[in-house]
Amino acid sequence: MRKVRDYDAELKALENRAKAIKARRIEQLGQLVTATGADALDMETLAGALLDAVASKDTEAKEAWRVKGAAFFQRRGRKGGNAAAIDGSGAAAEPGGDAAGGSGGTANG
Repeated sequence: MRKVRDYDAELKALENRAKAIKARRIEQLGQLVTATGADALDMETLAGALLDAVASKDTEAKEAWRVKGAAFFQRRGRKGGNAAAIDGSGAAAEPGGDAAGGSGGTANG
């Protein structure tokens, strides 16, 4: 006979996992702001810069941002300030990723 599935327990486990992933992403974004020195900006300026980056249709600018971000993480890795501390997965996170509207490429290219 087949084992009965506890859908409520599975759903609860998925919800808890989603919350943990969201919390980790928020923490990583905060670490990224600090690592780049953007925490020195006031909230309105930082928000405005991010909104402009997200709204930008200029693919050349986005690619330039991506390259600059990739170089940032490579420098941090060489200086011993392991970029994996921001990403948490061992792979360098990209500042031009989903949060800033980057090209979506990888920093490990």
